[in-house]
Amino acid sequence: MAETAKWIVSAGDGGRTCGTAVADWLARSQRAPELAAREWTETGVALLPLGRRFDAARLPQALVQVAVGVTVPHETAVRVARLLDGPVIYDDRAMGGTYYALMRPPGFRTWEHQAVAPCLSHGTFLGVPRLDRVEPPGTYWVAPPKFAGDLCEPATVAAVVRSGSRPDEEVRP
Repeated sequence: MAETAKWIVSAGDGGRTCGTAVADWLARSQRAPELAAREWTETGVALLPLGRRFDAARLPQALVQVAVGVTVPHETAVRVARLLDGPVIYDDRAMGGTYYALMRPPGFRTWEHQAVAPCLSHGTFLGVPRLDRVEPPGTYWVAPPKFAGDLCEPATVAAVVRSGSRPDEEVRP
C-alpha cells in the first residue's frame, strides 16, 4: 500500500492524477497500477486490461442515438448516461464515435449482441481516461464511475443495444 500512496495525490493537483479510491480501483486492473497512474499523468488516458475487474461493451454512436432518440451529441451523452446508470466512456476517434459501457462480466451467460455491440474482455485493452476528462477533445467520460466497483449491469446494456437495434422497442432491462 505504501507503494501506491506515492502516486495517489490530493485533489489539489489540478486533477492530473485524480487520486481517488475510484482511480485506484481502475488502476489496479493493471498488474502494475503505477503504470496506469503514469499514463494518466502523461497522456490523460491509460490502457487498462479488460476481463479482470470489468468488461466493456462497444456501442456504436448510431446505435446509441437510435436507442436514446436524439442525435445531438451532448443530449445523447446525457441520456445514455442516465439509461445505463454506470460508467460510460466516449471516443470520437474510433469508428465514427463509440461509447464504451464498463460493465460486470456477463458471467456464465453468453453476450447475445456480439455482432452489433461486442463485449470486450480478456485479451483486450481499453483506453480509459483520467477521471477529470469529462468533455472533448479526445477520449472522455460521459459518466465516470461514482465509486470503486461502480459498473453498468449487463442486462441494462443489453436493453439499450436491443432498443438501438430495433427502434420500435422501449428500453427495458
